[in-house]
Amino acid sequence: MKHALTALALLLCAAAPSCAGEDDILIADFEGDTYGEWKTTGEAFGPGPARGTLPNQMEVTGFLGKGLVNSFHKGDGTTGTLTSPPFKIERKFINFLIGGGGYLDETYIALLADGKAVRTATGPNTQPGGSEELAWHSWDVTDLAGKEAVIQIVDKRTGGWGHINVDHILQSTTKKQTPEEEINVAELYNETYRPQFHFTARKNWLNDPNGLVFYKGEYHLFFQHNPTGIDWGNMTWGHAVSPDLIHWEQLRNAIEPDKLGTIFSGSAVVDWNNTTGFQKGDEKTIVAIYTAAGNPFTQCIAYSNDCGRTFAKYDKNPVLPHIVGGNRDPKVVWYAPGKVWVMALFKDKDIFAFFSSPDLKTWTQLQDMAVPGCGECPDFFEMPVDGDKNNRKWVWTAANGHYLIGTFDGKTFTKESGPHVADHGKNYYAVQTYSDIPEEDGRRIQIAWMNGGKYPRMPFNQQMSFPCEMKLRTLPEGLRICRTPVKEIEALRAKEHKWNDATLKPGDNPLADISGDLFDVRAEFELGDATEFGFRARGQAVTYSVKDKKLSCLGRSAELAPIANRIKLQILLDRTTIEAFGNDGKVSMTSCFVPKVKDKSMEAFAVGGSVKIVSLSVYELKSAWRK
Repeated sequence: MKHALTALALLLCAAAPSCAGEDDILIADFEGDTYGEWKTTGEAFGPGPARGTLPNQMEVTGFLGKGLVNSFHKGDGTTGTLTSPPFKIERKFINFLIGGGGYLDETYIALLADGKAVRTATGPNTQPGGSEELAWHSWDVTDLAGKEAVIQIVDKRTGGWGHINVDHILQSTTKKQTPEEEINVAELYNETYRPQFHFTARKNWLNDPNGLVFYKGEYHLFFQHNPTGIDWGNMTWGHAVSPDLIHWEQLRNAIEPDKLGTIFSGSAVVDWNNTTGFQKGDEKTIVAIYTAAGNPFTQCIAYSNDCGRTFAKYDKNPVLPHIVGGNRDPKVVWYAPGKVWVMALFKDKDIFAFFSSPDLKTWTQLQDMAVPGCGECPDFFEMPVDGDKNNRKWVWTAANGHYLIGTFDGKTFTKESGPHVADHGKNYYAVQTYSDIPEEDGRRIQIAWMNGGKYPRMPFNQQMSFPCEMKLRTLPEGLRICRTPVKEIEALRAKEHKWNDATLKPGDNPLADISGDLFDVRAEFELGDATEFGFRARGQAVTYSVKDKKLSCLGRSAELAPIANRIKLQILLDRTTIEAFGNDGKVSMTSCFVPKVKDKSMEAFAVGGSVKIVSLSVYELKSAWRK
């Protein structure tokens, strides 16, 4: 009987595509300089396997060895195919690592048998942000045992995430899986992917910052919020306050939907002169100006006489009826010379408008303005040039942060330059600056929605950027806005690691003994013979290319010329963000990423030669949420 069972087992094993214990059969590991017998069409796959990350690509991780298939050759605009030679299916599973675009008909890997696709898979990404990390995928091919097949990797897409990454294709008796990382969701405000010094809603969705206003020692942050769901919808004005732009307390929702519609973006002002007549006591009235997103969209106001704790809607809303399309996002500023309120409003497509009012209730249109490449969420404010209060310019911005510089006489804005790009990161949108900052402070402080960030399994969705001070400076190319983190970040410093007059050579890493997930890095380098240098935080690089004179981070880059042969960098690292600033804010890059939970590494690096560290301070930061 024992011999019969053994014979039966051998017979079943011979009929099956594999038996436990059999070795894996490698189809391709892409470690060579060429693709060997694999055939390419088009340009997307380049002349051979990539050695990791390609130029202007977010850092690619998760592949094995040194090489992989990466169709980002020359960017997302190229297309092509990569096809294997025929092979026989001899195991139960075909396993491979895959990442990149998630478009089933455009960026995919396919198993072809008898000339037909019998299995397919794609990367995970279809939206801005995302991750270039490869993960294991498996096909069960038991039913195809003994058949001849080929593998074809396809890139037909030319838009965002128009590439695919593949590595280490093998036949196996077992299914390979990428182990899930341990994620904490139990401890409120200390969840695995909860930013620790960027504002997030306690739970559920947020987007645009709204109604940024300062009054009696408090910074108010109203924000687009879905109080009942993790995704966009049911737009309501959420509300938080802070004494220092660092420590936030979320209050009850400020303005909720009504018969005129859900509550879209807008602004807030302190009505110091009681132009509305709403003031009913000693406290000055805070007035919110917002879009009621009904059918049609109209502009409305609400007011508070208790320091923003409660709001009453104006009983004669809307104050500005529907004009065209999805007109929305009123941003209001007081124009002191004319003693009038001025509103910047998005009308439709790339058209914006200005209006004026004596009382925030009745509005007269001043002008229309077309700004190609811009839409939504205008802002409008005056700034001193190089800190000179007697030399001032007016600045207009759109949702994407692109800005115009010009003059304003109370009736007409006259553009002198722009649009210019304020930030080169991939998660920077719906920007707004604070109203009513005291004159003795005088700063112009901006917050953006870091749109498109990913927060797997978190109770909240989306976050704000860290507040930045904006300065209008005279640069060789003309007047430009420079953005740097507000000085209040210094309150979170816990420990400093410091270097001066040191040489950074290839292979060196002075930060090797430092680990964590919250840092403020400030550095000044003097160029040497290094071709590149920079920092790597939790696996993500901020790189300066000496040849190209560009700063790069998470797949984005910006021109940054040295000043007196030196480059200054500041990097803010939070649990899901890297914000990089070059040469005192001449370049800023605001971006999100999803880190590997266990990777808390820090690195300073040089490539191709050495660079001098004039000064380097790495500040470990405390959480703003923990008391």
